[in-house]
Amino acid sequence: MRLPLEDLFNDVIAKSMRGLGISDADLAEQAGVSLEDITAAKAGEVDDRVLRKIAPHLKLSGLALVNMACGEWQPLVIPVPGLAQFNTTYHDMTVNAYIAWDAETKNAVAFDTGADATPMIDFIEEKGLNLSLIFLTHTHPDHILDLAKLSADGAVTVFVNEKEPCAGARTFKLEETESWESGGLKIEPRSTWGHSKGGTTYVISGLKRPVAIVGDALFASSMGGGMVSYEDALATNRKEIFSLPNNTVLCPGHGPMTTVGEEMQHNPFYPEFK
Repeated sequence: MRLPLEDLFNDVIAKSMRGLGISDADLAEQAGVSLEDITAAKAGEVDDRVLRKIAPHLKLSGLALVNMACGEWQPLVIPVPGLAQFNTTYHDMTVNAYIAWDAETKNAVAFDTGADATPMIDFIEEKGLNLSLIFLTHTHPDHILDLAKLSADGAVTVFVNEKEPCAGARTFKLEETESWESGGLKIEPRSTWGHSKGGTTYVISGLKRPVAIVGDALFASSMGGGMVSYEDALATNRKEIFSLPNNTVLCPGHGPMTTVGEEMQHNPFYPEFK
């Protein structure tokens, strides 16, 4: 099943305005458009002229923003043997969690729990896997809601960045943690904070292609809101995600999987790659 994009183009505009602290009136003046044009764009009205004018002042790619508004791109469906995505409903949205496993040893690792870990537990049983470790990208409720069930009340070790401790998880320090290994998989943590204090991306090697579990750091054509620091959310994504090989599969906390190469081409927040 192909998931829809997490954000619409007007969500991107709103996140940029909030992050940069730009008001409707300021943006209208800087871009040379009317206040009504800004209101319409934020409401989802597609006007190529307006979008191209406001994009530079929001540090966005005008072309990517217009393409997003016109629905001209969806990420490719990327099957990766040994990787499964689970999408569950949380209030009025959906949230993703993931399992990666080594086909030879049957050792599996999980990333977040989503709103309901039952599909993950059923999948583990059906495949005859051994869940050895659980990693948390961050501790917003939608991502850890079913941690007790997935960890069997602590029987499976859970790791989380020390900057976001939570009940039932062991904390780790990034500067002291190079990687973990499970079966034939290697999991390397990278700091992608800004959406949350301890946001962590986990880079997996040992599958058919490189994979990065990015949580809410990055979405297809968008990114998580800079709830802690918009500037650092952008910067850590550039440093830790966009430095990965172009064929790296990105597994976000919301919306469809994508790749580094696709986001370089289509994500409005990163105009320097266009």
